[in-house]
Amino acid sequence: MPKNLRRLSLICCLLPAFGQDAQTPPQPGDQSASGAGASPAERWNLYFQATSIGQRHGTFNAPYEGPLSLKNYPENVVSLTTTLFLGLQLDKNTQLYFDPEIAGGRGFSGVNGIANAPNGELPRVASATPKPYLARLYLSHDFGFGSEKEHFESDANQLSGDRPMTRYTVTIGRFSIEDFFDANTYTHDPRTQFFAWGVMYNGAWDYPADTRGYTWGMVHEFHTRNGSLRYGSVAEAKKANGLRFDRRLLRDRGDVFEGERRYSVGTRAGAVRLLGYLNHTDSGSYADGLRLAEQTASAPDVTAVHHAGTLKYGFGLNIEQQISRDAGVFTRLGWSDGKTQDFAFTAIDRLASGGVSVRGTKWRRKDDVAATSFTASGISGVHALYLARGGLDFLIGDGRLNYAPEYVWESYYSARLFPGFFATFNLQRATNPAFNHDRGPVWIEGIRLHMEFGLRPLAAK
Repeated sequence: MPKNLRRLSLICCLLPAFGQDAQTPPQPGDQSASGAGASPAERWNLYFQATSIGQRHGTFNAPYEGPLSLKNYPENVVSLTTTLFLGLQLDKNTQLYFDPEIAGGRGFSGVNGIANAPNGELPRVASATPKPYLARLYLSHDFGFGSEKEHFESDANQLSGDRPMTRYTVTIGRFSIEDFFDANTYTHDPRTQFFAWGVMYNGAWDYPADTRGYTWGMVHEFHTRNGSLRYGSVAEAKKANGLRFDRRLLRDRGDVFEGERRYSVGTRAGAVRLLGYLNHTDSGSYADGLRLAEQTASAPDVTAVHHAGTLKYGFGLNIEQQISRDAGVFTRLGWSDGKTQDFAFTAIDRLASGGVSVRGTKWRRKDDVAATSFTASGISGVHALYLARGGLDFLIGDGRLNYAPEYVWESYYSARLFPGFFATFNLQRATNPAFNHDRGPVWIEGIRLHMEFGLRPLAAK
């Protein structure tokens, strides 16, 4: 074994010993009851993650293709992200989080050709070379009501300690809006759970973000024992799938609303979340693009008919339910207006997704997870007509279209190899990719390697 590789192996084996092995993905609001086993309050913590995903697809039926089609030849691609998560307790009720990140890699056909794209770890950036950038930098402050406390365990972007059970929290800075909205215990993190875009989040929510998935803004949350209300107002990109933000926030921004109700059926926890959004962007409508194309005898182009302050709206329903100690089910439903240009996330106007996730306790692998899901995606009539006449969204466009809903079935098995290290085997089948019945189906095989560990202050004796 080469000397450098031996050193890397030794470091990887020693690192988890310095901190807590985070064996479950971080979830917003992840907490445990206060008690003798609760971890002490932290003044700071530091976590690290590295994730690499390799995927392959072969040939498939494709009688024609357009500028943004999935290519009909074998493709092998790899992505990589590494992130540091630093948390600081500034005072009793104020926390600061800082996450520098490096990401790179290539997606199939330039991350084009499938609306429910197969790798949620891969942003749509031009360069495959890993580059550093600021993922998160935000402050959160609690205003507490009453004496009842809620205990939080240490995790990435979460300091252990007690917070008021009933509280109003203000968060301001740079983050992903998905850090606070549309959470789900069984599918919310492509580094540890499902890969595909339309199952990791609600694919019909064109959530405000730059190309890498982050934004700047403010989130408000009122939290009680059994429910939460959230509102976020954040920056939109200046153009679809762009890296630069529009600073005219009074005119162009994304507004997000969510109500959450947590409950138990016997001893089995569950939650229902209702999401609504209003995006104000410098964008266009598919109908205007079609009208201009008729006047100019050309292919429709939605980017040629953009208007400042264009409104796009939609809704989402998110349900999770534990059915046994080690198993749970989930579903998401999504709807957007379907007439306004897709701007930040993906080209889905209608979504229905559901699945089941099971931990491996019964086969003596308590940290392993086996899961499967099925997602049906669709688009509106005017959106389909726009694509059929040769129009392009920012990640799909076959030049013409024989419309059909896009179906993606995805299954994975995540195995904990040793503390802090996981390997996942993933299989996806995309039917009618990019909503085109003339193309596909496509089989996609994937392998994910994930490493995570944390450094925490020593508890006082």
